Amino acid sequence: MLEVHRTHRVKILNHAQVEGSLDRHGWSASKLWNVANYHSRQQWEATGEIPDHGDLKNELKTHNNYKGLHSQSSQRVLEELAEGFNSWYGKRKSDTRANPPGYRKRNYYDQQGRRVHEEHPRSTVTWKQNGIKHDVKNNRVRLSKGANHKQHPKAWEYILVEYETRSSVTVENVQQVRAVYDKAKQRWELHLVCKHEIETPTAPGTETAGIDLGICNFAAVAYSTEEADLYPGNRLKQDGYYFPKEIAKCDDSGGEEATRLHAKWSERRTHFFHSLATHIVERCIENSVGRINIGKLAGVREDNNGNGNSKNWGKHGNLDLHGWAFDRFSNILEYKAKVEGIEVGEVSEHDTSNTCCVCGRKDESQRVERGLYVCEEHDDGDGDGDGDGDGDGDAFNADVNGAENIRLDINHTESNSESAPDLGGDRSTGWLAQPGVYFHDLSRGFQPRIEVVDCKP
Repeated sequence: MLEVHRTHRVKILNHAQVEGSLDRHGWSASKLWNVANYHSRQQWEATGEIPDHGDLKNELKTHNNYKGLHSQSSQRVLEELAEGFNSWYGKRKSDTRANPPGYRKRNYYDQQGRRVHEEHPRSTVTWKQNGIKHDVKNNRVRLSKGANHKQHPKAWEYILVEYETRSSVTVENVQQVRAVYDKAKQRWELHLVCKHEIETPTAPGTETAGIDLGICNFAAVAYSTEEADLYPGNRLKQDGYYFPKEIAKCDDSGGEEATRLHAKWSERRTHFFHSLATHIVERCIENSVGRINIGKLAGVREDNNGNGNSKNWGKHGNLDLHGWAFDRFSNILEYKAKVEGIEVGEVSEHDTSNTCCVCGRKDESQRVERGLYVCEEHDDGDGDGDGDGDGDGDAFNADVNGAENIRLDINHTESNSESAPDLGGDRSTGWLAQPGVYFHDLSRGFQPRIEVVDCKP
């Protein structure tokens, strides 16, 4: 049996009865976030170190705002903040524009532009198993209140939420409940995270695939069936330039409009990652793939000198790189592949970009341009290796070459029985040189390049 987790978004039927309690808990989550944020900044300025979520819990567990939520819900707020600070710490090494997590607040101004008052927005509140009691028969879930919001009699010590979901959805084995405030609809909704056990699926076949993650092309995929696909990151790039500019125009960086833009940007990234992972898994099924090799992310982020520092891709490259959550995409891909019986493993990217996937020759100069790789092995003097004296060399797409090397796992060839296919002929018109190209369409997911019409965010 295979254990998977699925999230179901459900409508709250008794919204009028529970809205006040959910509001108070949403505000409490924002207050706790701000208190922990202030403490983390103070620690950073004093010691140069960022407290982890365990340190935050030990420091704040007696704080009044910690008691505004169920203890596990408060812990989740602190975990999210610690994750945000760790992400910022990694980014700041190569991107001086990176900012630490901000405070959760909403400012209001008068006609003269003076701030008249400030309030906390409704943050997402997460309940884990100890704070949940699920009534499967009646589609109800009991959510424990924070100590500060409990009243007597005892029946008032929890929030009883009645929900509605699609008839085709079965909600059981609830592991986590998230109350999320929809600003557009001005109402709360629940996200129910459920554990499901399914029969272990049979792999689609025994073929393999390799995935190279990068800056210009978000993903290049090479298949052992002599096919290859490219997935340009144009959509992410457009969003990465558009949304920061629009957010910068907002009068208040923590205000309602800036918050809306941040949320929209995050939703579009998530949609991109899920659409891409779904399309790649579908293509793997078509090509009877049983295993996917994906390049280790350290090869993308770290400098080649081995000192552990972040690689500097230049001003725009760093902006693009840090706008993309490579590890998040890999987790989504692994989950979707596992459900189809496809194994996903990480392999080293060392030398995959400067090694010819056909003959194995290593030479950094062979990658002559960003998207072009030229191999001159077995040359007769003219540079193409075919003996006709035309001097062209074997040319193919550089990202596909890297993906094929990752598929072959060239750094562990002693344990790999596969070898590169003998393509023969002119590879400049083959799958190594002319892969399929798919662009992201907002309404239809990934489609062939000729079918996608670009549009502004």
